Amino acid sequence: MMEGLFGHIEPGDGANRYAQVVLERGFDRPEGFTYVVPDEMGELGPGDRVTVPLGRKNRPVGGYVLKVMGEAPEDVARSKLKAIAARQHRGVNLPEDLIELSQWLSRYYCCPLGMVLSTILPAAVKKGTGMVERTYVELHEPICEASVDSIVATHGLRGKQKDVLGKVVELGARGRLPVLPKVLAEMAGAKSVSPVNGLVEKGLLRELRLAKVEAIWSEHRVEGDAGLVLTDEQAAAVGEIVGEIEDGFGVNLLHGVTGSGKTEVYIRVIEEVLRRGKRAIVLVPEIALTPQTAGRFIGRFEQVAVLHSGLTAAQRHEQWNLIREGWARVVVGARSAVFAPVDDLGMIIVDEEHDGSYKQDQSPRYHARDVAVKRAQMCGARVVLGSATPSLESYYNAQVKGAYGLVRLKERVAGLSMPHVDVVDMMDERRRRYEMTGKHGVHLLSVKLENVLRRTIKEGGQAMLLLNRRGYANYVACASQACGWVMACEHCDVNMVYHVDKGLKTGGLLRCHYCGFENIVVSNCPVCSKKVTVFGLGTQRVEDEIAKKFEGLRFARMDSDVMRSSKDYDRLLDQFRSGDIQVLVGTQMIAKGLDFPNVRLVGVISADTALNMPDFRASERTFQLVCQVAGRSGRSDAGGTVVVQTFTPEHPAIQLAAEHDYDRFAEMELGLRKYAGLPPVSRMVRIVSRDLDDEKARAHGEVIGELIRRTNESLGIGARVVGSAPAPIARIGGYYRHQVEVTAKDAVGIQRLLWQPRMEGLLKSDARTAVDVDPISLL
Repeated sequence: MMEGLFGHIEPGDGANRYAQVVLERGFDRPEGFTYVVPDEMGELGPGDRVTVPLGRKNRPVGGYVLKVMGEAPEDVARSKLKAIAARQHRGVNLPEDLIELSQWLSRYYCCPLGMVLSTILPAAVKKGTGMVERTYVELHEPICEASVDSIVATHGLRGKQKDVLGKVVELGARGRLPVLPKVLAEMAGAKSVSPVNGLVEKGLLRELRLAKVEAIWSEHRVEGDAGLVLTDEQAAAVGEIVGEIEDGFGVNLLHGVTGSGKTEVYIRVIEEVLRRGKRAIVLVPEIALTPQTAGRFIGRFEQVAVLHSGLTAAQRHEQWNLIREGWARVVVGARSAVFAPVDDLGMIIVDEEHDGSYKQDQSPRYHARDVAVKRAQMCGARVVLGSATPSLESYYNAQVKGAYGLVRLKERVAGLSMPHVDVVDMMDERRRRYEMTGKHGVHLLSVKLENVLRRTIKEGGQAMLLLNRRGYANYVACASQACGWVMACEHCDVNMVYHVDKGLKTGGLLRCHYCGFENIVVSNCPVCSKKVTVFGLGTQRVEDEIAKKFEGLRFARMDSDVMRSSKDYDRLLDQFRSGDIQVLVGTQMIAKGLDFPNVRLVGVISADTALNMPDFRASERTFQLVCQVAGRSGRSDAGGTVVVQTFTPEHPAIQLAAEHDYDRFAEMELGLRKYAGLPPVSRMVRIVSRDLDDEKARAHGEVIGELIRRTNESLGIGARVVGSAPAPIARIGGYYRHQVEVTAKDAVGIQRLLWQPRMEGLLKSDARTAVDVDPISLL
């Protein structure tokens, strides 16, 4: 909704207000453009979203007011100024603290300010999705509960009119007015709105037209035990964190093993924050933001707003409005919830802080964990970063630099033990299979895993099987070793993945997991005409194998191919919780946020899927994934077992994950990073040049690399500049990719290096150039 529509104001029209407006475009102009504020527009302030004319054709463009001034800047010709065309509905604006945060984001992540602001304000809010105008009722004059009886007698109220008046007075005392007449009637037990209309006629209620957001909800609530007795470790953790609240800004890393009760610690800390009149934001990885997770907070706190991608547009708009209006005291959400317009913010909790989904993969490429720390610093709030496997960045800040407080939970709650972990050498497994059968067969499940799975199901337990790879097979190739043909994507330098689809005549299709391109399955090699074979592994192949080996087993698959919406996710988890499903097969979706006491076995089909990636974080990701999924097992007195299958059983990441020894892994990995000069000991930026023409992408990358080298030399920063060179995946979606990697000792050095090429217009996050500060993936 837009208020007003104004044209161009000529000089001499008496304009006495001007505004600096940042446009929702890729202009890297942080100070914005100057526009005239028409007198008819009324009140206008920082954060308001407006529409302004742009260019010779006066195209309407959305933008945000940075400031309103009484005089135009001296370097601006007033004769060329245009007027703001319209202002969005008064409820749609960003608070000044988020404007300040946006300006930091723009500088740090090398992204135009307008694009940052556009990201912070949800599209549903900008479009007004779900906004309707309806008639509401409220008390004509305040009435206290003690005077209800006398008013009933004075006005001769009987029956449902008396009940409606009692209910509306109760709602008024709770701050729940105005209310829809139909809703009020239902709450008072009336079959129609006639009693409500009667009170309006008597002058006890008044009608008013309001525009509000309406959305359909299916609320998930997990009733929490407010009287739960904390373990000694939990109580100590809560005491340590709460004891520092009065100190103002600060960060605590809560390192707690899986099943140690970190969520209960979060809840107790939030209770104390609310008691002090402040509010809280809880960030949870999108993949782990289940109804069970959000429901624990909804069950313990009365005024909770939820923000995540599973909501409809109207729901997102409604929840955002509840936060902006000050109703919500606790906000639970995924990555973008770090931008929730919360006033009086006292605490930000980042659960599973190591999770990669906190990093946005498109501009602005921010990391929600780091933004949470910056936002808390700006408003004097506290931050709690929680994880069983902290990112090495957070652990380094806590253990080595001492910048964060380190709080530990070393034991599981209720005296439960960590699950026993067996590591299976799959090379040895193949040899044993051959000795037993005399055949070279391919089995995704080892004998050990098969036997433990059979015993678990027989004893009434449930199991989870993890394979972090979708599809059926990740290689489609010529059967002839002399040929060497492999089916690759037409638009990317990666192999196509075979997906089974029984609804197709061919029984399946080929899909690229990078650009989404699909193709039919060929029967013969286009090079030598011999038969084509598929090999490799994926979750569909695991399904196929357990269906053949375990007759009558009730199992289901959970990956992004079958989980099309949050409803699919909710339904499947409900079936698993009830026991209708005995085995859950899935990707990393099953590794986090799930707490099912009857899960007694976790099988890792292949711990090697990420281990050999050309990325210095490969070992860290492997350790985290194995530890996290192993932690789903053994959450009851029945205990648990974990079977980890690998072709590299001697690798430290796998060995130490099997021993649940995070500290040793972190010490070893940080030693390697220090020796190689890699984050978190240093800071990094990755700049990717993209173009449909390989030569143009290479040339642009070389210009950027050379300019950064000159800047590095002239400023004496001592950074390491590598490239321009082809990216590990040299082409995605038809675009060739060349990268420059810059490593400096600290963030200040990185920012100084980026400033000069940014000022020359070479570093602008757009379709041609991707600037990734603090990257978590180097592919």
